[in-house]
Amino acid sequence: MKIDKDTKIGELMEQAPEKVDILLEAGMHCIGCPASQEETIEEACMVHGIDVDEVLEKINEE
Repeated sequence: MKIDKDTKIGELMEQAPEKVDILLEAGMHCIGCPASQEETIEEACMVHGIDVDEVLEKINEE
């Protein structure tokens, strides 16, 4: 599965749960929050002040 900035957190958790640790390591500790399920990776990175490109690089390299 190719993850991009428009992938929703909920989609990532369903389709590639092994990638969730990368988000946690980046500082997104609220990914279990119901509101985050409809948030895109880009939106979540923006809220947390995290570089979306760096996160996506890590997610897609494995």
